[in-house]
Amino acid sequence: MDQSVGANSKFFLRNAWYVAAISNSVKQELQAVRMLGTDLVLYRTTDGKPVALEDACPHRKLPLSMGRLVGDTVECGYHGLTFDALGKCVAAPTQDRIPPTAAVRTYPAVDRYGLLWIWMGDSEEADESQLLTIENYDNPAWHITSGDSLTCACNYLYLVDNLLDPSHVAWVHRTSFAAAGTEDTPLEIDESDDGLVVSRWIYDCDAPPFYQPLIKFAGKCDRLQHYEVRFPSVAINKGIYSPAGSGGPEWVQDGQSYEMISYNFLTPIDENSTRYFWLQQRNTDPDDDAITQQIANGARQAFTEDKVILEAVHNGIAAESSRHINLGLDAGANRFRASLQSRIAAENQRTT
Repeated sequence: MDQSVGANSKFFLRNAWYVAAISNSVKQELQAVRMLGTDLVLYRTTDGKPVALEDACPHRKLPLSMGRLVGDTVECGYHGLTFDALGKCVAAPTQDRIPPTAAVRTYPAVDRYGLLWIWMGDSEEADESQLLTIENYDNPAWHITSGDSLTCACNYLYLVDNLLDPSHVAWVHRTSFAAAGTEDTPLEIDESDDGLVVSRWIYDCDAPPFYQPLIKFAGKCDRLQHYEVRFPSVAINKGIYSPAGSGGPEWVQDGQSYEMISYNFLTPIDENSTRYFWLQQRNTDPDDDAITQQIANGARQAFTEDKVILEAVHNGIAAESSRHINLGLDAGANRFRASLQSRIAAENQRTT
């Protein structure tokens, strides 16, 4: 399957939730964001409710984010047309009456897990039950970070590819997450209605350098690499480290095993750039701030290493003079892309 951006991401899946921002970064002030090639303005009402509006006044399309927030309404900076949180024009100072076509589109917005999610498609189809469920989110024995993000100058599908590819760890993250077995242990692929999982158990191995000081047992381990992406672009990377001889498909938590889960939220800005958000969750030391900072630093370092590679991949494929190839390790990513593209095509067909 051709993995070029043009073949797979000309359109986005719009009837889905995407992360727009870390929740506490959106305040009672206008904030411009671009998602799926669409410009939005975000703010909070005086009671803290998040609002997402089309960032364009219907008069001359001046971005509303260049205006000002007046109470719970947005006043355009050109001629003062004012819009409420539902996108309805409630004031038109230069007119005898409010023009009936003076309205802007509003997008469903929900705070969950410290993230602000926006439904980018048909508002009537917005369904909060489709939001990701994070198990153990409120479990005091677990710790979850408050979230972090960076912007990558590449198409979001290259990030999806990377998050369905455990093998890259052996080369991209040599000093942190790489360990024996990650380059040649066979992968299992499991598809579902929600997405796709690429996984493998690596037995009787040394833990990667990053995890060695975090694991509570001594000696070698059995290691699970679980790389999952759910439509359209939510990735769950899970690592389990259990005492050697205790891992495998029938593994159960015995109180010794270390679990680390990375939740990755890829929001296309447009076809050439992506906003990458993430949360890190672990099953030990919930109150240890030093460990929390160590893990946060490690995650940002790893994702920055990925960013450098994937931005170069994006540019390399965009400028390719000879056709790029696929390897066996691309099987999971290619199958996910095909399924996602089918959903995008079906959605486009319904709206035309």
